[in-house]
Amino acid sequence: MSQHRKKSPVSRRPGSDRGRQVRQAAGPATLLQHVERLIGKVMRFVSPADAVVSHYFRENPKLGHRERGIIAEAVFAVLRRRAEFAQYATGGSGSTEHRLALLGLWVTRGPEGIKAYLAGDEAAWLERIGMIERASLPARVRSNLPDWLFEALLGQYGEAFTEALARASIDSAPLDLRVNTLKSDRDAVMAALAEAGFGAEATPLAPLGIRMQGKPALQALPLFKDGFVEVQDEGSQLLCHLLAPRRGEMVVDFCAGAGGKTLGIGALMRSTGRLYAFDVSEKRLANLKPRLARSGLSNVHPVLIDSEQDAKIKRLAGKIDRVLVDAPCSGLGTLRRNPDLKWRQTPQSITELNAKQAAILASAARLVKPGGRLVYATCSVLVRENQQIVQDFLAQHPQFVLKPAGAVLAEQKIALEMGDWLELYPNVHGTDGFFAAVLERVPQTAGEAVGPATEVVEAGAGAVDEAAESR
Repeated sequence: MSQHRKKSPVSRRPGSDRGRQVRQAAGPATLLQHVERLIGKVMRFVSPADAVVSHYFRENPKLGHRERGIIAEAVFAVLRRRAEFAQYATGGSGSTEHRLALLGLWVTRGPEGIKAYLAGDEAAWLERIGMIERASLPARVRSNLPDWLFEALLGQYGEAFTEALARASIDSAPLDLRVNTLKSDRDAVMAALAEAGFGAEATPLAPLGIRMQGKPALQALPLFKDGFVEVQDEGSQLLCHLLAPRRGEMVVDFCAGAGGKTLGIGALMRSTGRLYAFDVSEKRLANLKPRLARSGLSNVHPVLIDSEQDAKIKRLAGKIDRVLVDAPCSGLGTLRRNPDLKWRQTPQSITELNAKQAAILASAARLVKPGGRLVYATCSVLVRENQQIVQDFLAQHPQFVLKPAGAVLAEQKIALEMGDWLELYPNVHGTDGFFAAVLERVPQTAGEAVGPATEVVEAGAGAVDEAAESR
């Protein structure tokens, strides 16, 4: 799956006096000018937006925490509503970046909060924009999607659902936590959060999830520092329950990434058995260490691989009980967190991803022993990355059969109606967009040989005895 870093813009009330104070605090370059400059950098779409923003703030260390929050909010608002704002920005004065910056601040700070930064007839320009009925805009513009993506979703879901999905994807994602059942339970954690003054509620779908009110800083919270909770979207948590690992099994998280699902799977295994976290990035595996240390898990074994054909993988062929393939994907189900992805992805990049997805799924399948389970998942909403990949795989691998995701969820006592696939959408379920398919290898037939389940990977210098996730 695409690696996504969660954005945590801080919600603040607009106010003209506050706006003037921030402008003075910003020094020679006003806050508006910082937004303009950062929009110019981000909209080159060369690197992930959050990485560009972080780099810009490192280059401008005098910006305070509050100023950074205001700047980031405005920039991401422009990314979320780029198509709409581009139409509005045909009027106004100054450079395109200037007009987009004003629009970003206008929607995030409000009319009063932006007054200090307006000149000439800009206030009247924004007032005219505020009178425009969004319903009068073309559907593609209202969706704030590139043409190719709007047409693809329109073909899959129809106009009403596509517009609802696009509208929900413009919103900021909530902050979800997963309770670490090795250390506590959801009721106890929610009570502790309430005592600490945090607003929170149980997630409606994931049995171990908690949804925070707002985006509070958690790093200094003892519950977080001591590993009682981890940040993980509710939809991502459900993928762990689809895999449904059991105590003592051998399990592989094939594309572990930042390790959020690795930690969730390890907790469901009660830190028993053996859980391998495969990834091609040494940096990501190294970043797992602090999360794993907090979690208290002792059954996780991160393994650095060079590709899906690595010899370390081949040694485990036919020996693994359950494999999760959280495949590299477009990330188009995570636009609430990563709005730049819709402008950075192209039909060609999706085609390139499809080849990787098919190759990774086929390689991961070789690990599954007869009677074992393989879960293929993405955080995309495109059929090309989801159902099509799975259907092609099943046509070429008759030893695997599809098990309806709805039946698996029912077995896990999760009240979520699904058919053959797990399909989650922000406009329907309040989660990121996720897809998953549960595939099971038919029981062993005569002539199939499977090595002892106790064999382990000879990981060499690339492996360490720790792991964990990021978004």
